Order: sequence, then structure tokens, then C-alpha cells
Amino acid sequence: METLITDSPREAAAILNQGKTVAFPTETVYGLGAAIDSPKALAEVFKAKGRPPDNPLIVHISTPEELPRVASTLSPEAKLLISRFFPGPLTLVLPKSSAVPYAVTAGLDTVGVRCPAHPIAHEFLQCCHSPIAAPSANRSGRPSATSWEAVQNDLEGRISVILRGAPSRIGLESTIVDCSGPHPLMLRAGAVTLEELQAVVPSITPAGKTIKNEAPKSPGLKYPHYAPKAAILTHEQGDAPQEAGPASAWIGLGTPPSGIAIAKTCASLDEYARELFSFFRYCDREAIHAIYCELPPNQGLGRAIRDRLKRAEQS
Repeated sequence: METLITDSPREAAAILNQGKTVAFPTETVYGLGAAIDSPKALAEVFKAKGRPPDNPLIVHISTPEELPRVASTLSPEAKLLISRFFPGPLTLVLPKSSAVPYAVTAGLDTVGVRCPAHPIAHEFLQCCHSPIAAPSANRSGRPSATSWEAVQNDLEGRISVILRGAPSRIGLESTIVDCSGPHPLMLRAGAVTLEELQAVVPSITPAGKTIKNEAPKSPGLKYPHYAPKAAILTHEQGDAPQEAGPASAWIGLGTPPSGIAIAKTCASLDEYARELFSFFRYCDREAIHAIYCELPPNQGLGRAIRDRLKRAEQS
């Protein structure tokens, strides 16, 4: 398969409307989209990524007004979150409508829905004839793609189109909140922080760990994620190793250990989140064997960064 690279959201959408797959930029990471009413294209998404079929996809819409197309009901809590955070880097798990096939939801009666706050994604989605199911545009288990070049490195020849845009502004996948049950649960941390969510809906709490044989309600909960080829070694602030080997790298907010071949000191949590996955990919290109990662405080955006680092470490 030849992969077309285009700067035109309209061209990319026209090809997707023909039953093809398109990678497109969002403010979080790049997504790999297929129309929810195209079984063949949905199958191509799983095949291109090497994604397990029991890992659900997130449905993307261009405006909140499209929600009735994909969700059967909205709880009062969901309506509050939508009014505050849509469009934006938040995904809500909602009871699905009959228009959403079980191939998208991994057999569940719920669906994750997101409305990106990104001008190119917005124009692209507006030109699509149906809502778009889209996981991150990378090979499964690898660091998410935050640039079109990263998408090309992982998926060229596997997908139909790459819609080119600037590097992702946030760099981490969306926050996910489950609003399908009696109490809203934060399933995955992201740029919309737990503190910001609780300011709108105080009853939101973080979910517990997904049981091994339990069907996950959203991506990023069950399978290894976000890992480069190098080993990930995390440490708390102030506990960095005194020395590291010559084929090692470090990323964090503080001071790197001596002997590090590549070091990335971030000036803020925003920079840490934005640069994390691209740094992992850079280390792979430089044949780094181990990456030491400083864990930020477990609050605000730091909670999301810690989540990605711990999952990468366990992969």
C-alpha cells in the first residue's frame, strides 16, 4: 500500500470517505482514523497497528452537537463535563448508540467519545461523512506519535493517508472519564487534570486497576503501552542514580546524573509531557539502551506523565 502525505484536510477526508484509513493531527497525539460505518477500514486500523481486537477505539466527532449520533444517553455529569471541556483533550465513556458497531467498542455497550480542539482535526472531521474511530497513530505498544514524521516511521505502507500538521501541542493522550455508571470514574489521566475535573464534577474519582481478564472500557488500560526499545528506569525527584552507562539517556525536571549520553531537562510539566514520546523515539534512533526518567509530583499534569512512565517501565 502506498501512503499519501497531504496538507489538505478535505483531500484526506475524501479518501477516508471511500473506506480508507487516515492518520491526522490532534492537540494530544496523532490519531489513525476510520469511518465507524466502514467495517473494512476499521479492520485495517487494527491490522496496521497490530492492535488486539479487545482494545476499544475512541470515536472522534467535529462538534458536541454530533454526540446523539454515537451516544444513546448523557448523564448530568457528562453534560457538565461536555459544556466545560468539549472541544478539548477529554474523552467520555458513554452508553453507545446503535450506530456504533461492536468492532469499535470491543463488544461493549459503551463508547469513548472525544471532540478534538485542533483546527486541522476539526476541518478534517467536518468533511467526513460519519464519526471517526481513531486510536493513536503508532504501532501498538510503541510510544504514541506526536508528529507526522513519527506516524510515517511506524505506519508508512500500512495506511492510506497521513494528514500532515505541526507536532502535537500536548503530547499525551486524552484524559478518559467513564460516565456510563452511577459514579464518574477517571480511567486515564491526561491534560485535563483530576483537579480540573473535580472542580466541575466533585464526585469524580480515579478508577482502580483493570482486572487482567476484564474487558477494558477504554484504551491504555490493559496492554503494555508507550515503550521505546530502550529499558525505562524511573526514579523519584532527588533519587537519580549517581552515574549511568555511556549508552543511557535521562529526561526530567531536575539535574541529570553524570555519564549520561543524552539528557533532556524540561522547564515545566507542559514541556515534559510534550517532549516525552518524541524523546523516547529519538533515543531509539540513537541506539540508547536505558532511559532514566524522573517522576514528577503525582498531581495535576504530573499524574498523567507518571502514568505513561510507569506503563512504559512495565512493558
